[in-house]
Amino acid sequence: MAKVVKFGGSSLADANQFKKAAEIIRADKDRRYVIPSAPGKRFGEDEKVTDMLYKCYEDITAGKNPNVAFLPIEERFDGIISDLELDLSLQNEYEQIIEGFENKLGMDYAASRGEYLNGIILAAFLDFQFVDAAEAVKFKSDGSFDAKLTDELLWWVLSGYKQAVIPGFYGSMPDGAIKTFSRGGSDITGSIVSKAVKASLYENWTDVSGFLVADPRIVDNPEVISTITYRELRELSYMGATVLHEDAVFPVREAGIPINIKNTNNPADFGTMIVPEADSTERTITGIAGKKNFSVIHIEKDRMNNEIGFLRRILALFETLKINFEHIPTGIDTLSLVLDSKVFEEHPDIIERLRKVAEIEKPNIIEPFHNLALIAVVGRGMKEQRGIATRIFAALSHAKINIRTIDQGSSELNIIIGINEDDFEQAVRAIYNVCILAE
Repeated sequence: MAKVVKFGGSSLADANQFKKAAEIIRADKDRRYVIPSAPGKRFGEDEKVTDMLYKCYEDITAGKNPNVAFLPIEERFDGIISDLELDLSLQNEYEQIIEGFENKLGMDYAASRGEYLNGIILAAFLDFQFVDAAEAVKFKSDGSFDAKLTDELLWWVLSGYKQAVIPGFYGSMPDGAIKTFSRGGSDITGSIVSKAVKASLYENWTDVSGFLVADPRIVDNPEVISTITYRELRELSYMGATVLHEDAVFPVREAGIPINIKNTNNPADFGTMIVPEADSTERTITGIAGKKNFSVIHIEKDRMNNEIGFLRRILALFETLKINFEHIPTGIDTLSLVLDSKVFEEHPDIIERLRKVAEIEKPNIIEPFHNLALIAVVGRGMKEQRGIATRIFAALSHAKINIRTIDQGSSELNIIIGINEDDFEQAVRAIYNVCILAE
């Protein structure tokens, strides 16, 4: 059975990292299909190649000398080729990319060239077949991903090669124009390829030894999660945990393919196994994640629960304005709409428009509250244990943190808490100390 292996930007930042990745791939003959990202940072103050390409494109389209603007990118890739002692020249590719920039082929084209060039180098170093993702990863004319066509094309193309390198992050539109996924989209490509080739395992190699229970920038030395389900991962990724792109879950979940998050710099570490289902749990709470920059629109209206069509009118307005909401905690005569704060920048009249469709008149209330952070406490073991919510709330109370909103899914897989942004880091630490370390 074939394995698909994806290497992130830090795992392919320079020739030394290339050699580590190659050693990992060669250690297992089943690692047949490789998804590379563009080179990431080599050190703290370094620049990612994708960001270099964005800047280069802007400079060239603004009239700067193209050869001068592109030179730092050439030097970065030529340095990798030289250090790997490869008999390889990318001069033709550089000229094509510069011409594409001059012809203003777009930011997606510019951003994708890091994965494209890195893929050519990695394929040459491994002596694998290079397959341009534009040939087989397809988007529809409206910009949405064409899963059915991509699945068919990838299977048809890759079945002809025992081993291949397919760059991550991008594909092509029906007219041939390059289209990218969102940042971190190489994770998605790895998942798509895994589904197409019916892989036994999707290995995602990065710079950490698995998925951590909490953000290490907030909690010192958080524990590694050895096993997590797709559903738990989806909840944590959506709320800001960034080891894996949240959309990478869907193709492999549909196919029942497990994902293994591994560390390129410590390949012997077990990492985190992401699986369709898991009965046993290491701990009641699997992970804690959160994000800032939310707002709440609080609505109070007498006899709201008796008013047929009330919520429908509000959601119809949101649909018209193309606004997504995060959560809707409700009471008998109250309703809270949790939104991304940027909604108020894009729609400064949102409160007045809601007041009209909801028919809010005094003494009823509709008012916004800003500077909200959301924290998700996630765990498949939570529904089997009593008192989890009590422990979470007690931890926050002891830390003198006020809770603004509470939302719990019907599956009892998570509890989402809204607090003031200023309390975010302290709240994560408080929950971790009481609910993880104390277990």
